[in-house]
Amino acid sequence: MRSDRRTDTGGETGSDSVRDDDGRGSKAKLSNRQLAITIGVLVAVFDQLTKAWALNELADGPIVIIQDVFRLRLTFNTGASFSLFSNGGVIIAIIAFGVIGLIMYMLGDASRRIEAIALGLVLGGSIGNLIDRVFRGAGILDGAVVDWIDVQFFAVFNAADVFINVGVALLLYAAFVRRS
Repeated sequence: MRSDRRTDTGGETGSDSVRDDDGRGSKAKLSNRQLAITIGVLVAVFDQLTKAWALNELADGPIVIIQDVFRLRLTFNTGASFSLFSNGGVIIAIIAFGVIGLIMYMLGDASRRIEAIALGLVLGGSIGNLIDRVFRGAGILDGAVVDWIDVQFFAVFNAADVFINVGVALLLYAAFVRRS
């Protein structure tokens, strides 16, 4: 795809149209930075909605999906992902701010859509969990993250954790896939 300022069929002379390789005009697409930020916002909102649901629906006890394997159970995690670094909330929150800043910086170098999507997933998941750390505690940055997906032989986690892990997996995949 290339952008030009020539007359575009169906467009206006001098417009900032985007032309497909076959010469047809189309509407301008989101930049990779805009795409990542949009995904990040949507992921953070989705994560917070699922946590609000969990706080409301799971307060009276877990919902068993598959006995001894999978259930929805409300827990509060003051540590990192998979309950590592218990009670390290303030340090983890500071690291999360750093990760968010780093992602925003990295978006300037995201030249492929897969990178933008991956960074958006990690950004949104990080924001979703950081919101918990900021607003679900007695002090500054000491809140507990709401976890509610309980794979009993593995860990209890939330939607933000899933998005972060999928984003990291996509970044690793993108690092080893040939650029086209």
